[in-house]
Amino acid sequence: MASETRQRRPSPTDLSSPPSSSYTKLDKPKRSGGGTDEADGGLGWLLPLICLGMLRYMSATTNIIHDCDEVFNYWEPLHYLLYKSGFQTWEYSSEFALRSYLYIVFHKLVASPASWWFGEEKVRVFYAVRIFLGLISVLTDAALVVALSRKYGKRLASYTLAMLCLTSGCFFASTSFLPSSFSMYAMSLSSALFLFEKPAMAVAVAAAGVILGWPFSILAFLPITIYSLVKRFKQAFLSGLISSLALLVLSFFLDYYYYRKWTSSVLNLLVYNVLGGGESHLYGTEGPLFYLRNGFNNFNLCFLLALLFLVILPVVKKKYVPDLLVVLSPIYIWIAFMSLQPHKEERFLYPIYPLICIAASAVIESFPDLFRDKHDPYNPSVLVKVASFLRPIILGLILCVSHSRTFSLIHGYSAPLEIYKHFEHHDDAGTGSVLCVGSEWHRFPSSFFIPDYVAEVQWIDDGFRGLLPFPFNSTLGGTSAAPPYFNNKNKASDGQYLQDLEKCTFLVELQLQRPVLSRGSDLTTWEVVAALPYLDREISPPLHRSFFIPHLWQQQNVFGLYKLLKRIPN
Repeated sequence: MASETRQRRPSPTDLSSPPSSSYTKLDKPKRSGGGTDEADGGLGWLLPLICLGMLRYMSATTNIIHDCDEVFNYWEPLHYLLYKSGFQTWEYSSEFALRSYLYIVFHKLVASPASWWFGEEKVRVFYAVRIFLGLISVLTDAALVVALSRKYGKRLASYTLAMLCLTSGCFFASTSFLPSSFSMYAMSLSSALFLFEKPAMAVAVAAAGVILGWPFSILAFLPITIYSLVKRFKQAFLSGLISSLALLVLSFFLDYYYYRKWTSSVLNLLVYNVLGGGESHLYGTEGPLFYLRNGFNNFNLCFLLALLFLVILPVVKKKYVPDLLVVLSPIYIWIAFMSLQPHKEERFLYPIYPLICIAASAVIESFPDLFRDKHDPYNPSVLVKVASFLRPIILGLILCVSHSRTFSLIHGYSAPLEIYKHFEHHDDAGTGSVLCVGSEWHRFPSSFFIPDYVAEVQWIDDGFRGLLPFPFNSTLGGTSAAPPYFNNKNKASDGQYLQDLEKCTFLVELQLQRPVLSRGSDLTTWEVVAALPYLDREISPPLHRSFFIPHLWQQQNVFGLYKLLKRIPN
């Protein structure tokens, strides 16, 4: 008879023995049948790549534009580099030079071949760049999921994968053309490399996230960078130094090429906002709870669970300290720091979005551990079984509410992107047409949606007294220009509004249920050529406008009409 080895129940001495320096999934408790909770190989690359690929493609093709900064500070300069037309903001004036052309040129590597391939179909170039952004997100997030699987097992990795795919925050941020999104990609990849025990590469990617992406995200990358330096100082230091210097030098020379003066946009931005007392409050301020409310809107229960990670840490210390704690610590550092700043925007939290998913997944995965008997951890009690049963239910609830949020935003606010696509059907207006936009300037989806027969996009005065973007002025030098009409005080400039409204061939406006008549209501002057519903957030109930609830979403919310109007010939 073949001999068998039986596992003995661990004695209290075994339980109190010091833990290994680094937890792996092999340290997890075994099931009664003798097998581990996870397969030996963990999650492979195929499943994360397929799942993320599908969701990021959906994001690239359906995502709305959430911030006018994305359009005027990134899409418009890219459009100018490709087609020699587009809007310029004061940050791109060579007098201030706050924006790096390195970030724009990086995306031009994809946009240039796409513009050659698609010719005059500029809208397709727009979506080609978005798909490229989605591809970066797929690769970096897949690496993070695989790293979590190899170190902590399939369950934590699977939960994280589901949240990376379906939470509203990740769905929208993953294909936004913003430096904070690029820092988010870098955060995913840097965290993955750290968990893969490659600290030098993790530091190099962190440097790219800061210099090529968003310089202020340096605070979010500090924990991984510092711990990597502690573990392998020489390799991590040299890797970070070489990658930082290479990117800074490249940025320096690109800034000179476009601004036509020796300057560093990275340094200018930091000096303006930190040492120079940057007046970001001119662009709006929010209270200290803004990011907590915003985090709940974009992640619902997932965000609350992520904040509870530190609370459960004493119970799961052996499992998650130090490595996962190092990876997740930027959540709390970043939210605390950003909440102290007067000017707040949703996109400022993008760098930590993947970490929120990991932290919430770790809390859900650890539910049973909160109820285990520390003297007999392998004998599951009723509470442990109930906690295990609740894990997929809580995850399912998070994903359902996330889909509800995503659906509401896409279907409630997609009209600005969709209405501009109707221009391709009205080229009979003739070359030299003028598009006029009033109060809806901040929802302008970029010049990629303006066909060649429209010669100009002009702003018309609807009461806004801040500084608006002006077209890049090739006469003054294009990207190297320092136009006199720009200022850094957000004060309206003479000439930013079109005075003669008779020049307008097309008009874009939002008609809401308000007592004030809109310009387009004059049907003797304008004809409506396209109109789409647009959610009126001011008079719609907060719950119903934020989350899609079947039947009630249409019944309880109030909608305006987003219109494209064409002047009626005399």
